[in-house]
Amino acid sequence: MRARGHRAGRAARKRRQKQEGVVQSVSLCHQPQYVKLMKFLHQRGFTSTPLQPANFIDTGRGLQALKTIKPGQLIISLPESCLLTTSTVLHSYLGPYIKSWKPRLSPLLALCVFLVCERHRGEASDWFPYIDVLPTSYTCPAYFTDGVMAVLPTGVQRRAAEQREAVRQIHSLNQNFFRSLQPILSQPVDEVLTYEALRWAWCSVNTRSVFMSHPSNDFLFGQNDYALAPFLDLLNHRPDVQVKASFNDATRCYEIRSVSGTLRHQQAFINYCCHDSQRLMQEYGFVAPNNPNSVVYVDTDLLCDVVRGDSSLHQKIKFLRENDFLHNLTLSSEGPGWRLMTAVRLLSLPQALYLQWKAVLLGQVVCDAREEWSVQTVKTLCQRLRQDTHTALDKISHLLRLCDLSVREQLHVVKSLRQEERCILGSCLEALEGTSRQPDELLSCQPDVDAVS
Repeated sequence: MRARGHRAGRAARKRRQKQEGVVQSVSLCHQPQYVKLMKFLHQRGFTSTPLQPANFIDTGRGLQALKTIKPGQLIISLPESCLLTTSTVLHSYLGPYIKSWKPRLSPLLALCVFLVCERHRGEASDWFPYIDVLPTSYTCPAYFTDGVMAVLPTGVQRRAAEQREAVRQIHSLNQNFFRSLQPILSQPVDEVLTYEALRWAWCSVNTRSVFMSHPSNDFLFGQNDYALAPFLDLLNHRPDVQVKASFNDATRCYEIRSVSGTLRHQQAFINYCCHDSQRLMQEYGFVAPNNPNSVVYVDTDLLCDVVRGDSSLHQKIKFLRENDFLHNLTLSSEGPGWRLMTAVRLLSLPQALYLQWKAVLLGQVVCDAREEWSVQTVKTLCQRLRQDTHTALDKISHLLRLCDLSVREQLHVVKSLRQEERCILGSCLEALEGTSRQPDELLSCQPDVDAVS
């Protein structure tokens, strides 16, 4: 008879699981709402899949492999009848109202209104099993409070404000259409198609839909390539994962095929595309850890402020704008991006060398002295951005102590973005340190600059 071994405690088990790379998860497939979802999908022709809904300690809700998935294996094949598209909407009770409305609605608005109306119908809705598992709120900018907006990076703050305003405009500009739907609603339209309800629907479509082209029709106007895909949309994003995803015209199913495979009990992922973290936060409401595509963007206003003593700055900025050189100016962990360095090299030139400006944009090298000035300028940009990041993180820490749960979730997303920026900028400065000389060595080669801050 073998002696009973010492029973490890919870802390020891957690350490062992972390060392072995085990991701802790809890199956969700026995919860009533997921049972109803799977029954709903099976009734529409969805067959078995090697995945099950689960809650993961690191990413939250996702899909877990029930068995090892081999490279190239089909992991989800969702029939067309399970997809919620504009065709679904046009063939529903909303169809006559949309088809007769002028001017024509956008496909996005049609889907949003359908989601709101179906949620309003509750369990009477055919799509209730799907709507019941959708998030009740989101952590993308359309939901951000003013306090959260204030701790975003400058460029992200501007785009976030544009997203929030776009949703408000969609709601305010379509009030007449909303009122036309009163006959199919059991409550006053103003209580159903509220701004908050439309925002929820807009974020549901924007964050969860897959790309699927649809034939044009005479009833809708604009981009029509949205499809909401129940169950499939539980797949989370990871930057280093490769999958093949598309609608198969032969099988009439939306299919996901793994490229690299997934081990049993591990989370299966999808790749939303090579987005940096700012784009992921803006479009999907999360920040992916260890994202190799992430960069920090340099805003034009900051660039101008750093070299504000240059008497020919206005002319140079105008020249850069005319040549489409004022966007995608980035800093990465490896150092400044090519576009940023090229723009700064042009800023290093005196106005007397105007004839060389175009050549620099095309890749012509500048003298060593001007190259050193450019490196110092980028270093200053990096330091300014890092200070802004530190300030924002301090404000976020303060806000987290005072806010409620919904705002806390938003702040945690922004905090992840800012922490990533801090790491990128720190690594970038290290890369720049090895290439820079002391400022005193550069005084004789600066452009028309009285002071560089």
